[in-house]
Amino acid sequence: MTDRRNELAANLAKVERRIAAACAAAGRAREEVTLIVVTKTYPASDVRILSELGVRHTAENRDQEAAPKAAECADLPLTWHFVGQLQTNKVRSVVGYADVVQSLDRSRLVTALSREAVRAEREVGCLIQVALDAGESGRGERGGVGPGGIEELADLVARSEALRLDGLMTVAPLTGEYAGRQQAAFERLMDLSTGLRAAHPAATMVSAGMSGDLEQAVAAGATHVRVGSAVLGVRPRLG
Repeated sequence: MTDRRNELAANLAKVERRIAAACAAAGRAREEVTLIVVTKTYPASDVRILSELGVRHTAENRDQEAAPKAAECADLPLTWHFVGQLQTNKVRSVVGYADVVQSLDRSRLVTALSREAVRAEREVGCLIQVALDAGESGRGERGGVGPGGIEELADLVARSEALRLDGLMTVAPLTGEYAGRQQAAFERLMDLSTGLRAAHPAATMVSAGMSGDLEQAVAAGATHVRVGSAVLGVRPRLG
């Protein structure tokens, strides 16, 4: 376990240096950017080590893996983010541990989340996932709603009991006009965030950037970056 702790500590330090350098280059304070470590496919023991190393935000994308892992780590001072495409039949389970759901992209999901959050007597933060490969009003290949759908969903979240509208999330698209143009994609998300905050001033969170493009996300103004492999190592292939 000492070897794994040393490996994670070294990787985490490298990522921290990258974020700090990106913040400096963008004229931003390091405190403006929150690191979320995506722990999917890695064991609860890694989550525990990361917590000991000072990580406070972790993310998962599959409930069947996340639920037992979060339960095993329930004693740790962590904020859990759910970042994967979420089916309504998994909402009750996800609400049991997720503090923030970053992948909100349809009204039916808002309704289900609100109902289960009320039942669990929890407040759940929500990010609207924006698909920049979906045109104005379509749906993205990896989930998300087109920019034209943000306003309606945001208003619905804001009206929904036990939900808190925190902001926007995106994944750099693989197709469409922003394919291979991560910084342009993240700058577009920031423009959309500005529009959202005009109507919902508290929705200040902008989640963008992963291991390969966190610098571009920080340069664009992201408040949160979601980093997995750069901290935990290259994941084994699933299936």
